[in-house]
Amino acid sequence: MAISDWPLDQRPRERLFSSGAQSLSDPELLALFLRTGVNGKSAIDLGRDLLTHFGSLAKLFTANQQEMKHIKGIGPAKQALMQAVLELARRIFVEELRAGPAMHSPQAVSQYLQLHFAGQQSESFVALFFDVQNRLIACESLFHGTLTRTSVYPREIVKLGLFHNAAAVVFAHNHPSGCPEPSALDKALTKKLKQIMDSVEISMIDHIIVCGPQIWSFLENGEC
Repeated sequence: MAISDWPLDQRPRERLFSSGAQSLSDPELLALFLRTGVNGKSAIDLGRDLLTHFGSLAKLFTANQQEMKHIKGIGPAKQALMQAVLELARRIFVEELRAGPAMHSPQAVSQYLQLHFAGQQSESFVALFFDVQNRLIACESLFHGTLTRTSVYPREIVKLGLFHNAAAVVFAHNHPSGCPEPSALDKALTKKLKQIMDSVEISMIDHIIVCGPQIWSFLENGEC
């Protein structure tokens, strides 16, 4: 049965307006995004099938064109919308970090980093530079490597930190391999970076490792 044939008070859009978006299930929210289903399936059915196929909302919205290629009902227009939604979410978090003291909201930093690394299949390294009031100045994607190794050049980081006149920095990189805990190389790099940033009077607040929904913080584990 098409959603348009449902009783008015049971349709996702009407329920969203009457009870709020949080009252809708994931398939119902996807139905509003997808707008239409396919032959024999409503938009909610299609949303449910997509979640089953990809396993989660995160994996669905970070799927690449090749992964979407043979999914019935998801053409280039909807793929473009998914990428746009993800980018808008990233920018919302950047606005939040720029607007106030980011380090008073570590959850916002972590959520932004999870969005930043979402869908990446190779390791990459970023630096978030902050001013004296702990407001975000810039997020720089610095280096990209293979699945298991990234080349990091501290000299380039120092140049960027001085260019932005940063007072503090948070480093982060992802572990696409599936284990969030730092390697011996990660620990050695963190120690080296802290020494170098201290030498130019830029406080290194944390080094965060992102592994999908998992976060590993050097600061929270007493190693920063």
